[in-house]
This record gives sequence, C-alpha cells and structure tokens, in this order.
Amino acid sequence: MNEKLDAISDASSAASGHKSEATKSPWPGPKGMIPVTSGQAEDANVHNRAYLDNILVEMRVIDAVKPDLTTEIFGHKFSSPLTLAAISHLDKIYQDSGRSPMHEKTMAAKRANILNWIGMESDQDYERITREAGPSVRIVKPFADHDRIIDELQFAQKLGAVAVGIDIDHVPGTDGNYDVVDGIKLGPITQEDLAKYVASVDIPFVAKGVLSVFDALKAKKAGVSAIVVSHHHGRLPFGVPPLQVLPEIIEALAGSGIKIFVDGSLMSGYDAYKALAMGADAVLIGRGILSELLDSGENAVIEKIEQMNQELSELMMYTNVKDTKSFDSSVLHIQ
Repeated sequence: MNEKLDAISDASSAASGHKSEATKSPWPGPKGMIPVTSGQAEDANVHNRAYLDNILVEMRVIDAVKPDLTTEIFGHKFSSPLTLAAISHLDKIYQDSGRSPMHEKTMAAKRANILNWIGMESDQDYERITREAGPSVRIVKPFADHDRIIDELQFAQKLGAVAVGIDIDHVPGTDGNYDVVDGIKLGPITQEDLAKYVASVDIPFVAKGVLSVFDALKAKKAGVSAIVVSHHHGRLPFGVPPLQVLPEIIEALAGSGIKIFVDGSLMSGYDAYKALAMGADAVLIGRGILSELLDSGENAVIEKIEQMNQELSELMMYTNVKDTKSFDSSVLHIQ
C-alpha cells in the first residue's frame, strides 16, 4: 500500500494521482507526513470552511463586560475552552534534530493551562511525551487487536490521563478495506466493543469522530462520558461540517450528562466562538496551532492560543456572554 500519513489525524491515504501531485505541502519533514487537502468537492474541509464563514453574529453590547474564560473539563479547571487537539507522529519530522514537537505541544498546553489531547503514539513515546505534562487525554486507534486497545487505554490511566478514548471514525482506508497505520491493522468498532472499552478504565471515556445522531446515540448506549463531533480532518469524503450537525447531536443527548466537544477547521477564536455558541462544551484546535508548533515550538503555540483567546473574548463581549456557561445560540445567523 502506498500510504501517506497525516500527522494531525493519522489518516492514511493512497497516492491519488493528480490531486496529490498538484499540491505541495508547506510543512517540513518527510513527503506526505502532513498533506495539504485537495481543495476539491470531496474535501470535507472545504465545506467546513464555507459553513463556518456563513455563520454571522449579531451584536448585544449593552451591559456587556469582559468575560471569564475559565472552563471545567473532566473535573479540572482550565483557563479557556480551547484545547489542543489529538495530533500524532510529529516527532518523526524532527527525529534527527533533537526537537520533540509532541512534547513541546504538551508543555505549551501545561503553561497555558489548557487541556491537551494526544493521538496515536507507542506507549513508550506516550510516556515520554507526557512526562511533566499537565492534564491530558489519550485517544487510541481502533486496532484490529482489541487487547492492544485496552492495554493502551489502561496504560494512559496508569500514567494519570484525565480521560481516554478512541477514534471511532478511523476504520476504513481509501482502498475500501480496513485501514493500516504505521503497519498496524485497524478494524471495526461495534457498540458492544465500545462498551467494553468504556468498562476497561475508571476514568472518563471519549468517542472521537461522531458525525451523526445515529453514532451519538450508540455512543451514549455504550456508556461514554464525552464525544468529539468531528470528521477527523476530512477522512470522510463530502463529510458534513461538524457544526452543521452539532445542534442535532446536542438535542439528542440533552439530559445525558455527556460532554460534547467539537473540532474541524477552527482556525481562530472567532471560529471557536461559533462552536461554543452552538452549545459545545469545549473545542479542539489542531491545524490552528500546527504551523506555530512546527516552525517555532512551545512559545509560539502559547502566543497563538493567547491570540485566539483574545478573539474569543472579543466576540463574547460583543454578544454579552459573561462566561463559558452563558453562550446563547440565538446570536448566530446562518446564511
């Protein structure tokens, strides 16, 4: 299999002729490590961006005050509802330079007092990356070997993860078979499987990659504590924008106590505001900090998050939102 690896999503894709050759990645490192998406009709990220840009915000400034961004997630208080997404494999880019972008990202999250998510890494690398880390969530792949899934979940719990979870959306490969990542075979996830993974740990469990009420309700029945509404940076061709289905999912899970996170093309604090106003409990930022992380490291990530927090605070003040529990979706107008 001619495989390309996406350092954000771990998504592999067979080389696809003119589309992969026509785009040149701006990122350093091995060819294909961080691919630029096609920008064509099947690219779910194109529809993400278009949908986000067509959500407008009305102004409610009388009685508005500077907002409090403090957010509680999994029993921990953070300085912001912005969290750093489950990026993977970045250390392969700088393996000979002494840099560890994965650890730099982890330490940026700790210094900024925001939640950090970690994607597919070996147990050895996961332990190294999270050394001296703040609160982190480990997301594992749907390996064909179910014992490996449980072992990695339990290892993360042992090392102090505040939550663990699984990418429910990383099952198919572009060849129509189950995907293979780093030579490791992936497989299907049944509701029964998911319930076993939930029961294998004593900390909150997250189903990442929910993009329908259908999967949200199955995840609820499996006993998850949280979901991430996401299409995994466009794994699904023609994927519906996460924010477009977010309100339906929130309504379907009302009263369940399940935390609802969202990601997908959230490149600014303004984008994050729209997701939070729709009802997300917090958002995951991946590509929004990737260039800063790879180009300059830890300090640059912190500066980008500070900028995004300023943008978020600005829109909250414009719309009379005093804290992260006071968002109101009625300020949003979708064209």
